[in-house]
Amino acid sequence: MEEFFKENYAFLTRSVEIIAALIAIFNFKKFKDSDVKYFIYFLIAVAALELIGSYPSYLVKYAFLSQVREKLHGTLIETNYWLFNIFWKLGSALFYSFYFRKILKTERFKRIIWSLTLILVDFFLIYYVFNIKHLFTRPLYTPMVLLASFIIILCAIMYFVEMLKSESILYFHKSINFYISTVVLIWWLIISPLNFYNAYFTTADWNFIILKWQIYLSANFFMYSTFGFALIYCKPNKDQ
Repeated sequence: MEEFFKENYAFLTRSVEIIAALIAIFNFKKFKDSDVKYFIYFLIAVAALELIGSYPSYLVKYAFLSQVREKLHGTLIETNYWLFNIFWKLGSALFYSFYFRKILKTERFKRIIWSLTLILVDFFLIYYVFNIKHLFTRPLYTPMVLLASFIIILCAIMYFVEMLKSESILYFHKSINFYISTVVLIWWLIISPLNFYNAYFTTADWNFIILKWQIYLSANFFMYSTFGFALIYCKPNKDQ
């Protein structure tokens, strides 16, 4: 099992993300006049980011990239921490903040999300102005990850609060935003606690690495398969 995950984890992760992105592309016409189109853009961007962000493994795997590997050796972008720190860990919080402010109707909820997002961005900028090297050499600063996770979880909770107070509760099972909010809430509640153990994510402890990969892969399969199902099953008029 350990060897299987070592050899196939990246492939399996990319596969579920790419499949979700392809489903999103095929269903774009159905949602092009609704806010869901922004979510489709996000799924496509996630798949692209995963492919581009895997460049360190490409440099090791493919001999024809040996010269590129030598040029990047010892530079700040030799690893892909910077790419995922900016465009995934921070970027996902910014996207969900944007998306939920689009679909929420309560102005107070929108202001709360906007205020927390500004705090996150300020925190990010101030921290990395004084610790710029950390952006390229290690995962995103844990308190920052927790704040980003809190914003996303809060967005989903606010959506549910709003839904419970409106007639949309009558057809929640046909609303794509219900599925998005549910999956996002569950995924971040599962994944967020793992950030406390990033210090153990080294090849010195393969048992923890395999466990973390299993959790991530299970959560990702659940999330992206549900997104794909929702894009196929739901209709945009049920979210208006």
